[in-house]
Amino acid sequence: MSVPELASVDGTISATADATISLADDGLYRGDGVFEVVRLYAGRPFALAEHLDRLERSAATIELPVAREALERDLGALLAEFGDGDAQLRIVITRGGRRIAVTEPLPDKGETVRLASVPYSPTIILTGVKSLSYGANMQATRIAQGRDADEALLVRPDGIVLEAPTSAIFWADGGGELRTPSLDAGILDSITRRRVVAELEVKEGEFALEDLASAEEAFLASTVREVQPVTELDARRLGSAPGPRTLDAREAFGRVVERALST
Repeated sequence: MSVPELASVDGTISATADATISLADDGLYRGDGVFEVVRLYAGRPFALAEHLDRLERSAATIELPVAREALERDLGALLAEFGDGDAQLRIVITRGGRRIAVTEPLPDKGETVRLASVPYSPTIILTGVKSLSYGANMQATRIAQGRDADEALLVRPDGIVLEAPTSAIFWADGGGELRTPSLDAGILDSITRRRVVAELEVKEGEFALEDLASAEEAFLASTVREVQPVTELDARRLGSAPGPRTLDAREAFGRVVERALST
C-alpha cells in the first residue's frame, strides 16, 4: 500500500516532488545541518520527543539554532494531513535555517542482512551527531555491497567494532550473553539501541572484531530495521538467524512499541 509522500518546508506542506529550498544553503553545499528519522506506526510517531531531543543535541554541538516549537507545529500539521499509514518521517534542519519534514515509504531492508567489515575512523568533533554529512557512511555501504554484502559494519582502525552506517549492532556468544559497543566507543546514541539495552541484559564495552566474528548470532537495531537478524559477517555464516537472543530482542522491542502507542 502506497503512503502519501508529503513535505513540509518551514510549515508549508506540498507533495514532496514539488517542495523546494534555496540552492544557497550550506545544508546542500556542505552537508551542514542535522536530521532525524522517525518511524510512523499507523501514522503515529514512535519516540518523537526523544528524536527531537537528540536533534537539539546534535544541533547544539554544531552551533545550529533549532526553533523546536515551530518544528513541532510543522510536524503536527504534516502528520494530520498524512493520515494513518506505516512510513518514516525525515526531519532536517539546514544551516540556511530551513525546517524540513518529509513522509517517506519504509525502505525494504529484507528479512535478514549480510555484513562486511569496513575500516572507519570516527570524526571526534561529530561523534554522536546525526549530521547531514553522511557521505562516509554511505560510501561504507557501497564498499560492503561491492564485497557481496548488504551492509557495512564500521570498525575502528584499532579493530574495535562500532556500528553499521545507520544501525546499532548486537551479538551473542555461545552462552547467550548479549553484547553491544558502548557509547564511549564512538557510536551514535541510537534510540532503538537504548530501548533494547533497557529491556534486556546487555554487556556494553569496546569489543574487537574477533569477538563479533566468533558470535553465534547477531542483529542490527534501528528505527527503520527495528531488529534485523544478521546471517553473515565477512562471508562467514553465523550459527542461527534469527537466534534466540535476536528473537528476545525482537519481542522486547515489540512490547516497547506497543506500550508507547497504547498511551
